[in-house]
Amino acid sequence: MTFNVIIPARHASTRLPGKPLLRIGSKTMIEHVHDRAVASGATRSVIATDDERIRETAENFGAEVVMTSGDHQTGTDRLAEAVRILDFNEEDIVVNLQGDVPLMPATAIHQVADNLASFPEAKVATLCTRIINAEELFDPNAVKVVLDRHGYALYFSRAPIPWHRDGFADSRDVLPESTVFFRHIGLYAYRAGFLSEFVNMDRCELEQAELLEQLRVMWAGGKIHVGEASEAPGPEIDTQEDLERVKKYLDV
Repeated sequence: MTFNVIIPARHASTRLPGKPLLRIGSKTMIEHVHDRAVASGATRSVIATDDERIRETAENFGAEVVMTSGDHQTGTDRLAEAVRILDFNEEDIVVNLQGDVPLMPATAIHQVADNLASFPEAKVATLCTRIINAEELFDPNAVKVVLDRHGYALYFSRAPIPWHRDGFADSRDVLPESTVFFRHIGLYAYRAGFLSEFVNMDRCELEQAELLEQLRVMWAGGKIHVGEASEAPGPEIDTQEDLERVKKYLDV
């Protein structure tokens, strides 16, 4: 099984401007992420950006870079343009690795690509981890997913799903032991040919309500395979506080 990793990276982050170029120890954040992609065993690890500062920095540490439009609304849109520029074959597997996850295990990147290769009916593959406390389940920033018996997604939501009617009737402080809850990890594998289809689909009402673009795939009838991650990732970086936590975790 061969696969490629593309890392969409933009400079204009609202909450943490210039995020990819912030330093974590001796390296920039984007270099840490690129290291994870290379360690996963990907055939190619490419940074897709619209910013010359990111391009220059990435090329200086030896990364392959593709320049994309500055008009993209999402990282998936940037990913799709990069796939067109790189002229991948339709069946080539491409992993979308966000540029703000320096603690994403290389094993998880390889796992999500392998899962897509192993489930030919799936349009997309992604990962999840078990939720073990009620605070995480009820956090709208933590995306939840419910699976069928074959590991395909039934639904993604910011709400606590599945809703345990009896278990949550009296208390929402403890999770019912009889039910397994999963948190979605925002790491995706696509077949290159599907990406162009996906970005040309209209945003459905569910996606607009939840602000979760994977619901567009399901609304159109596509299957998403969700594997339980063999190794859980560390937190992504959205704020200065997140950055400081990652620095402390890495002891840099």
